[in-house]
Amino acid sequence: MKKKCLSFFIISSIFIFSASGNQLTKFPYKKAGLTDEQAAAHLLSRFSFGGNFGEAELIAKTGLEVWFESQLKANLPDKEMDKMLDAFDALNLDNKTIVNTYVRPGDIQRELIKSGLLKDTSEVSSNSERRAIINKYIRDNHLKTQQDLYKQLISQKIIRAIYSNNQLQEVMTDFWFNHFNVSLSKGQCAPFVMTYERDAIRPHSLGSFLKILEASAKHPAMLFYLDNASSSSNNNSLSKEKNKSVKNKKKRTEGLNENYARELMELHTMGVDGGYTQADVTEVAKALTGWSVVPLKRDAEKRLEPRDKRKQLEDNGFIVEGDFIFRADKHDEGEKTILGKKFPAGNGYDEGIAVLEILSKHPATAQFICKKLAIRFVSDTPSQKLINFLTSVFTQSHGNIKSVLTALVESEEFWSADVLREKIKTPFELIVSTARATNSIVKQPLRLNTWCTKMGQKIYYYQAPTGFPDKASFWINSGALLNRINFGLAFGTNQIQGTKTDFLSLNNGLEPESPEVALNTYAKILIPGRNIESTITRLSPKLKNPEISKKIEILNTETEDIPDSSKEIKKQPSMDDDINFSVGQIVGLIIGSPEFQRR
Repeated sequence: MKKKCLSFFIISSIFIFSASGNQLTKFPYKKAGLTDEQAAAHLLSRFSFGGNFGEAELIAKTGLEVWFESQLKANLPDKEMDKMLDAFDALNLDNKTIVNTYVRPGDIQRELIKSGLLKDTSEVSSNSERRAIINKYIRDNHLKTQQDLYKQLISQKIIRAIYSNNQLQEVMTDFWFNHFNVSLSKGQCAPFVMTYERDAIRPHSLGSFLKILEASAKHPAMLFYLDNASSSSNNNSLSKEKNKSVKNKKKRTEGLNENYARELMELHTMGVDGGYTQADVTEVAKALTGWSVVPLKRDAEKRLEPRDKRKQLEDNGFIVEGDFIFRADKHDEGEKTILGKKFPAGNGYDEGIAVLEILSKHPATAQFICKKLAIRFVSDTPSQKLINFLTSVFTQSHGNIKSVLTALVESEEFWSADVLREKIKTPFELIVSTARATNSIVKQPLRLNTWCTKMGQKIYYYQAPTGFPDKASFWINSGALLNRINFGLAFGTNQIQGTKTDFLSLNNGLEPESPEVALNTYAKILIPGRNIESTITRLSPKLKNPEISKKIEILNTETEDIPDSSKEIKKQPSMDDDINFSVGQIVGLIIGSPEFQRR
């Protein structure tokens, strides 16, 4: 059973100092007519992936400001989570090790053909024989498939979201990853997604916007995802010198790629209506030519020209930072004008850094980022007044994310009755909040991910650079609602392999006297701080509905995601009733209810 994560709290005074250095004032939820527990439940619904069992009540007693302060610091011990993550050996590997360990079968096939171990696919009598040859090569060389890497990536995300005591950091990591989206669907980018989240996103998720912008821009995942790694120019002294010395050969041509520059301005900073022009996009793309990735595959250095050896890089204007490389011989050294600012000819790496700084400080960026934060934490349609207020904080604090979040939670609009429970949980938020609310033991997170995908969110695979939309209309349709209900019933009846829940323990081990009492009892447990009357009214008739019972029976016999061994899971004791509902089945109905779907 999970340990309670709030034992560290100490009763504090009304005024405490926030991690951003500003005075954290008493949250104005009393003005909105909220009780301490109602306010605590709302705070948890927005700044965590949902409260653990009994957490809202405990926060109400120890102080909402104390909890929020601890979340801003993001330094709570996570021994239980860390122990679970120890099972994943890829989490601490560097990019070079990952690239040379986790391989695609297609790449191995080409390597086998090149080495003569597999002369031609046509010479292999069957696909199974070809796969056997490839798999033997993988085993003999201690390699693994990229699918193994992706499984670890997905598993660690779910485990962190469920078990981490530093919930706000995980929520903000999810937010910023979605904002600076990269995708496993793009092969060149895919091997680097693990370290992208680990090194570029999570460490900066509660820090400076400029820092996370720069970390994203330099990471191999983003450089490959939006093609900036291959964006180059021959308008530089090194390239011109080489072309002069090469006789009777075709000169290298400029290969400018504007993909990253466009999304940098449209999606990462200023927004589509930020006031930039197509000419600005082109000039930004030129300023970022030469921003690329150090060769990481085995023997890659052997293919580099002698001039490119590391000991000579600095003298030629090259910059190497980890896996990032600035190629001076690929950079456009011409004069540029970006957003009205002139950059004289001859600039190199510092030019790109200056562009990122200009974009991070632009008024349109402050407005765009603050609107996205307001949508994530307040409502799908936050007021312009709130956005303007957050924008001023963003600007004055030089893009300090903690300062903006503090201003947001101290605003009256955050606590307004109009925005309570107005956000719809994404499928990922639904599976995680369900596990947290029920103190579930999750040993096979990929099984939960299967349901997440069924409900419409294939995490890490969203192809567009926009990331998943943060609007209720994107997540709610008839098919999605049906899958959400099915998830609730499958979870409640302990039919998701690798996830177990002792539902009676949530009620001190007591079995309710009737389905009606159970519905009332568990609605209060799973939806704390809310008026449960509408939920009771909506779900009560279903206790007498034989169609619900049939649906549960069907779920109990499905085998698509549930191997036969899972049927050994002990079911909850049942109560006397016409349909013989169990506590777990009633919990499943509550999870599938509209009220639980909201945060």
